[in-house]
Amino acid sequence: MIHAVLIFNTAGVPRLTKFYTPVHLSVQTLVQKIFSLIYLRPVGLCNFLDAPELEPYLAQNEEGEGWRVVYRSYATLFFVFVIDGAESELGILDLIQVFVESLDRAFENVCELDLVHHILAEIIQGGLVLETNVVDIDDSVQLAAKLRRESYASSNPLALGGGLAPRASNLQTPLGWLTGKLTGVGAR
Repeated sequence: MIHAVLIFNTAGVPRLTKFYTPVHLSVQTLVQKIFSLIYLRPVGLCNFLDAPELEPYLAQNEEGEGWRVVYRSYATLFFVFVIDGAESELGILDLIQVFVESLDRAFENVCELDLVHHILAEIIQGGLVLETNVVDIDDSVQLAAKLRRESYASSNPLALGGGLAPRASNLQTPLGWLTGKLTGVGAR
């Protein structure tokens, strides 16, 4: 099972933190501990490591197995997954790649300000992997964005073309009415 997903910049500032199991001690201390485990590792070492240091922070596994940290560095960001023995380390590295590709498709370039929980929720829920197909993830994110825009347009009375029913041609939109009042156009 996936117990946590974290993204750090190279300064150790968390950009995304998502825990799927309860944290017993300070979340901030746990995040700093995980960053310290991966930041000082030489580039040539493998991208996963056992982390018995995390046992006081996270609940004990049912199998009694230790925690494992799987990470990957992209440009100025570290993508980190905390897993137990039930997950494949190589599978998680592939999942990190899927996550980064999904972010890249949604935002055209993965940078620190563009990270969102929505894409992560399309891939993982409750610590279990739901989707690994980048195209399906992208389609779902695009559909959610489209529905969000339509919902905003239909619920915002100042949105041009908004509303549930089409307007009669002789009626003025609320935005047009307000603009006219503010500029004095059409005033009596």
